[in-house]
Amino acid sequence: MDEPQLTTESWPQSYDGQAQERMGFFTDTTVCIGCKACEVACKEWNLLPDDGFIFTANSYDNTGALGSETWRHVAFIEQDVPLFEGEEDNPMRWLMSSDVCKHCTSAACLNVCPTGALFRTEFGTVVVQDDVCNGCGMCVPACPFGVIARRERDHDGRAWKCTLCYDRAKDGLTPACASACPTESIQYGPLDELRERAAKLLETVKADGFAGARLYGESPDDGVGGFGAFFLLLDEPEVYGLPPDPVDPTHRLGEMWRSAGVAGAVLVAGVAAALVGRRR
Repeated sequence: MDEPQLTTESWPQSYDGQAQERMGFFTDTTVCIGCKACEVACKEWNLLPDDGFIFTANSYDNTGALGSETWRHVAFIEQDVPLFEGEEDNPMRWLMSSDVCKHCTSAACLNVCPTGALFRTEFGTVVVQDDVCNGCGMCVPACPFGVIARRERDHDGRAWKCTLCYDRAKDGLTPACASACPTESIQYGPLDELRERAAKLLETVKADGFAGARLYGESPDDGVGGFGAFFLLLDEPEVYGLPPDPVDPTHRLGEMWRSAGVAGAVLVAGVAAALVGRRR
C-alpha cells in the first residue's frame, strides 16, 4: 500500500504493513438540524445507558455534554445575530453541532494510560478496551477536550468514549451515527479525502455569506497534530464549547522531567554545599 499520510506515534508503523487507511469523521455543522438521530444511533449500537432523563432547562439540549454514557452530543446554540451578513432585520440564528471524541493524532489519553487499555487501531483511531481499563482515571484530565470520562453508575469506574465504531469499521461498515444522520452532516471516510472535501466546502460556505465559517481540527500543525474527527463551524470554537487552541499536555513531559531533574540537582548541590560549610 502507499505510504499513509497524517501518521501518528503508533500508526501505521506498529501494524507492520497491516495498517488500513486512516479513517475519521468530518462534521459539517452548516447542515445539522439538531435531530439527535446520531445520539440515539450511537446509544443503540453501543448499548450505552441513558443519561438519567434529567431536564436541564438549557435550550433543547437534554444530554448536556459528552461523557461515559454519551459518546455523541448535539449542541444547540441560540444567537442574537443574523444567519447571513447584511440581514440585520432577522437577528437570530441557531447553531447546532454534533460533538464527538476527536481521535487526536497526538492523543494524550493514550499516552498516559498505564495499562494499555487505550490503543491506536489499524485505522488510526483511538479506542478504550473496557476489559483492560482499571479505572485509574489518568486519561480523564489528560484529554484537552474533556471527552473521556469514568462511568460512575453501578460502581463501574472505567473510562469510556467514542470508539469511532471500531467493531463496524473492521467489517467495512459506516459508524452508526453517520449512518443515521439524515442530512449527511456527519461524514465518514479516509481522513485525507475528508480534509480535501472540507476545504472545498469551506470556500463554498463562505461564498454563500457565512463569513465566520472555519474548519476546526483539520490542521496537522495544531497542538494535537490534527483531529481524526474535525468540524466545519460557523463561529469561533468557544461558541460551541470547544477549546480554541487545544494542546496535548504530554508534549512537554520531556521538558518537565528535564526541568525537574535540574531543580533536583541544584537542590542536592545546595544541601551538599551547606553541609560542607557547616563542617568547616
